[in-house]
Amino acid sequence: MSDAIKHECGLAFIRLRKPFSHFLQKYGTVMYGINKLYLLMEKQHNRGQDGAGFASVKLNAEPGYPFMHRMRSIANQPIADIFAKVGAEVAELEKYQPDMLKHPGLAKGHLPFLGELLLGHLRYGTQGKNDVAFCHPFIKKDIRPSRNLALAGNFNLVNTEELFDLVNIDPGEFQKQSDLAAMMEVIHHFLVKEDEKENEKPDIKAVLQKSASLFDGGYHIGGIIGNGHSFVMRDANGIRPSYYYIHEDFIVAASERAAIRTTFNVGENEVLELMPGNAIIIDDHGNYSIEQILEPKERRACSFERIYFSRGNDEKIYRERIALGHKLSKPVLEAIEYDLKNTIVSYIPNTAEVAYFGMVKGMEEYLNQIKVQRIMSWDKDFDEEKLTEMITRKIRQEKLTIKDVKMRTFITEDVSRQDMVQHVYDITYGTLRPNLDTLVVIDDSIVRGTTLRESIIRMLGRLKPKKIIVVSSAPQIRYPDCYGIDMSKMGDFIAFQAAIELLKERDQRAMLTELYKECKELQRTNQLHSKNVVRGVYAPFTPQEISDKIAQMITPQGLNIPVQVIYQTIEDLHESCPTNTGDWYFTGNYPTPGGNKVCNKAFMNYMEGKNVRGY
Repeated sequence: MSDAIKHECGLAFIRLRKPFSHFLQKYGTVMYGINKLYLLMEKQHNRGQDGAGFASVKLNAEPGYPFMHRMRSIANQPIADIFAKVGAEVAELEKYQPDMLKHPGLAKGHLPFLGELLLGHLRYGTQGKNDVAFCHPFIKKDIRPSRNLALAGNFNLVNTEELFDLVNIDPGEFQKQSDLAAMMEVIHHFLVKEDEKENEKPDIKAVLQKSASLFDGGYHIGGIIGNGHSFVMRDANGIRPSYYYIHEDFIVAASERAAIRTTFNVGENEVLELMPGNAIIIDDHGNYSIEQILEPKERRACSFERIYFSRGNDEKIYRERIALGHKLSKPVLEAIEYDLKNTIVSYIPNTAEVAYFGMVKGMEEYLNQIKVQRIMSWDKDFDEEKLTEMITRKIRQEKLTIKDVKMRTFITEDVSRQDMVQHVYDITYGTLRPNLDTLVVIDDSIVRGTTLRESIIRMLGRLKPKKIIVVSSAPQIRYPDCYGIDMSKMGDFIAFQAAIELLKERDQRAMLTELYKECKELQRTNQLHSKNVVRGVYAPFTPQEISDKIAQMITPQGLNIPVQVIYQTIEDLHESCPTNTGDWYFTGNYPTPGGNKVCNKAFMNYMEGKNVRGY
């Protein structure tokens, strides 16, 4: 993605179902669980580079001894930082007791994080500062083990303020900035209520049902409790991804299927998807059940997971990204007027690479059809040279763009800063024929368009192509997200900016004032959640008109090379990614009422000149 956005976090959960002596005997180490948690987190490090956290619970700890531990980090490499500290504790222990790890009971007593319940988290902050205090897991401590809770998740809630009111808590400044804090308070509130019943076996299902019925948002959460119970739960629309694997020795859950498969070397069909509204609930003996916590609603799994966020080594995601690119080959061929001889195709590093393969595949299929037709038309009128020339024709592919990842715009002066931004990407010189070749570059999505305008298009312009065509494997991003992605300011979206410019050009700017008044009236009657008013901004225009205006807006001033933008269609998106139909950032069709409220509020902020988040 050329315009980086903050996005989904990652969850890693492991419940060891056998004593440490079993893992020592079978796997050769009492550190099996911690080692696997480290791998499970590293295999999802794409999901969070702001920070990481790790919590554990020890079963059957002696009274008076700590049973819950937590460590968090916002170091440059937070996962490595956390587990290096755990490793240092092990090294210190082995220094004085070399055989300690061969004695499971003693090792458990001396190593703080050697617990049977393990919860890891990778943070990409969508709200709150990049401060270690905002890193998951959050914990609630109490003298009674059954009221100690560590909670982490991949989510955003849009009704945080209401949640604090429901449990009669006046939030502090920190809590106001964290939806996890609100979720924690609600779950812990009902957990304490359940504990007050003094039941021998707490009803975790009931706790989750009472809690989750109050949440408005998309979420995948994991919790470990001081008495040995634990759970993993997914929202009713299945917005956030959730996968699990059951083994006789352990139970695992994570945000990505491929992370579990790689860490535990298991087949695709062995890793299951946790269905929307369901939870895995595990008791203090390691027995588990899959429980329906909320009535499943229309499945609206986030399509951005397939387009961009999840790692592409999952075979289904890989095929879907190939399909996204393949769908774009026809409009690209039309845009270049089928002139493959004078066209070079490339991608903007690096997440668009798989979609690029799919686009090239579609173009190759067309080229092969042409080859067959031409050869058939020759009848027998050809020689070896003529035939060789035809069958060796290929799609011209080059790696044109190189990203200097470490480059930072350290100067704040506008002119100097703009000059620096131009050089975040670099090009491969000598790859095309000036004024003759058309350049086609694919990106996975276009959010703000800033990097395209200030860096990539300028850079490609130095090669002096005949034309530049920018292709997006995602449709136009038009609306805010409030379920995990940090896209909540209307003015940030190049598609919204394009619609505003078109309204100005057509003397329809008064429409914005009318839509704003409608939002204010809905707010006055507490109905801001009932309708997505912002759709009216785009209603007068076709997708092509918006695309054409975006092309103008991302063309740097003074560049005399034509620029065209081709977007994925909504229909082709859904056909390519049939199980992830969540498309609210493209269509404005939000799965929960809170989505409409956030969208309308973001529009009101824009109209009022407020550069703040929509929730």
